[in-house]
Amino acid sequence: MEIERKYKIKYLPEHLEQYETKEIEQAYLCANPVVRIRKSNDKYILTYKAKQTQNLDLCVNNEIEAALTAEGYAHLKEKADNHVIVKTRYLIPLKDGLTAELDVFHGLLEGLVFCEVEFPSIEASYSFVPPVWFDRDVSADRRYSNAHLSTLESPEGL
Repeated sequence: MEIERKYKIKYLPEHLEQYETKEIEQAYLCANPVVRIRKSNDKYILTYKAKQTQNLDLCVNNEIEAALTAEGYAHLKEKADNHVIVKTRYLIPLKDGLTAELDVFHGLLEGLVFCEVEFPSIEASYSFVPPVWFDRDVSADRRYSNAHLSTLESPEGL
């Protein structure tokens, strides 16, 4: 189970170069349920996500991941719907053992930046106090789902 919240960002934290990064490329084979392929640095992953709850302010999904080969990824990428998303993900440690996954988008979505935080429980997500550099919670705004972002030609209008 995946429990997460997604936030817009007021400003980037200082010294991003100090954090671990992942160079991510991902594409969608289906939007509902989500079937996604991802290249994260040198790992290739097939992900299936289905909404577990219709909670209006929180994303709670059943998620299954399976390893892919580079060849399998390339083959499935040719079958993907819409655009491939390209982003750099910064893994920024937060209090209570949490991690902010700061996504800085490239290509068609250049200029878009937001952050996700995964939680060990729904209760932990409700007691979370975001850092000052976080902005509005957009967890319930479908426009910020990566599946939707893959349909855009630019981040204008978000």
